[in-house]
Amino acid sequence: MIDIKKRVHQHSALISKLRRDLHRIPEIAYTEEKTSRYVAAYLKNLGLEVKTGIARYGVVGLLEGGGSGKTLMIRADMDALEITEETGLDFASTHKGIMHACGHDAHMSMALVAATILSQMKDQLKGTIKFLFQPAEEGPGGAEAMIHEGVMENPHVDYAVGCHVWPGIPQGTLGVKTGPLMAAMDRFDLKIIGRGGHGAMPHQCVDALEVGCQVVGALQRMVSRQVNPVTPAVVTVGAFHAGNAFNVIPGEAELCGTTRTFDRAVWKGFPQQMEGIVRGVCESMGASYELDYVHGYPPLINDADVSRMVRGCAEAVVGKENVLKPEPTMGGEDMALFLERAKGCFFFLGVGREGSAPLHNAQFDFSEQPLSLGVETYCRIALAL
Repeated sequence: MIDIKKRVHQHSALISKLRRDLHRIPEIAYTEEKTSRYVAAYLKNLGLEVKTGIARYGVVGLLEGGGSGKTLMIRADMDALEITEETGLDFASTHKGIMHACGHDAHMSMALVAATILSQMKDQLKGTIKFLFQPAEEGPGGAEAMIHEGVMENPHVDYAVGCHVWPGIPQGTLGVKTGPLMAAMDRFDLKIIGRGGHGAMPHQCVDALEVGCQVVGALQRMVSRQVNPVTPAVVTVGAFHAGNAFNVIPGEAELCGTTRTFDRAVWKGFPQQMEGIVRGVCESMGASYELDYVHGYPPLINDADVSRMVRGCAEAVVGKENVLKPEPTMGGEDMALFLERAKGCFFFLGVGREGSAPLHNAQFDFSEQPLSLGVETYCRIALAL
């Protein structure tokens, strides 16, 4: 494995080319037709066995090693966001109002170059590598659809890894953490139904706006008074709409928001807790309600043994001092669904630098230089199993 670093360095220009090609053609969830076609053609050109059309636009490339062994899945997400790009890059998005603002272009390029290098070294692989390119990570959750269509089998996936560019840690570092890394991510939509009327006659009405305000306050106390204070949890009401005239008491109010936690028991209990709070407030104020609570992605939990192996590979790439233990984030990731079915590790590639924009921002960009570190880590993981 002494030539891995050299091999990756020789492909640095290719990493940039692929990232820029993909950055120009961003597509939102379940519309990734051009992206899928690009990825599939590249993998076929490497001589991999390629399957397309999985969960609409998902792609899987299979690389058989020279010996028998386990199957490792390397996963990259493909979708972009409905954001108008403001980076000023000469390879900026050519699709109006859509942008790769979460690094999925980088994730795909790293996986494709890892496939390139490993296909040249397949005689040294003990098992099989399954390169998986997933649609709809940003929502509504392409991982679940791909799993439903059988991507974890034929051959059965024993281990799964993935990497996310992360501006929260410095460029040139890798972040590897055992256990919970990213939070469960749910959504709720709530309609409060009161009785509207004249703004001068509130006693004849059930003010849905006022009921909604009370509900928001009560939901904030759900975490502070019903969740163990040593267990991180978040309840956020992100939108609240009621009324459209200055002298009319609204008869309906609509709210939506999200909950986040790393704890599975808390995650499973959120819907019942929220239902009880909303019901109590509405009944006390004479209103009714309609609550739609949808479980999204589960908490992303890295396997201890695989994380130790990934950390060892990362240390070989950037040195022990540059492998960090990142703070868990309340952001969600449907890589969690793959890690429920196979031992694995999701790790961060540091791209943070002075003045860099955050993820999901119209000005998000990063140096392409660190992408070679992600490629090398993938290759070392594949050869270590």
